[in-house]
Amino acid sequence: MKQIFVTILIIFTFQLFGQDTILQKTDGLAPIYQFKVLDINGKEFDFGCLEGTKILIVNTASKCMYGPQLYNLQKLYEKYKSNNFIVIAFPSNSFAKREPKDNADIAKKYKEKYGIEFPVMSKITARGDSINLVYDYLTNKFQNGINDKPVLWNFQKYLIDRNGYLSKIIEPKVKPFDKEITDWIEKE
Repeated sequence: MKQIFVTILIIFTFQLFGQDTILQKTDGLAPIYQFKVLDINGKEFDFGCLEGTKILIVNTASKCMYGPQLYNLQKLYEKYKSNNFIVIAFPSNSFAKREPKDNADIAKKYKEKYGIEFPVMSKITARGDSINLVYDYLTNKFQNGINDKPVLWNFQKYLIDRNGYLSKIIEPKVKPFDKEITDWIEKE
């Protein structure tokens, strides 16, 4: 009986220490500010310049059925940019080849058709072996602390809090002015 009690105590102790180790790993997460990427014009964009800003990151594809969300993403940005909020788009051809053009064509279309003024990054891969580093961060719980799921489709939204940490993931079909998004932006 004594041996069974000691064995159970050892197992419980290992589980307890294992959980503490996991908690320590999540406590030491790095914010998104660590990343530098290329924008749609090939210039370096440093996430470090966004400290204190709420960020909505979205993988976009203008030929997707959700493409019209680009209009409302711009309107959302216009409405809340004075509240330390920014939208950052990552065009991607990863889902059903809905963004097949090159960066120059994408930049032109986003500006002329949708009036986009928020930062647009270079075209990326949002899943698979050649996934963009920012998207690897957003889809890897070990790196971001809350999410370990791949991008579902075009226009999946990732909400980054003022401290640079992933706060919420919003499904692609959810429109930019959905209450869940606006409430998150307005919450201090």
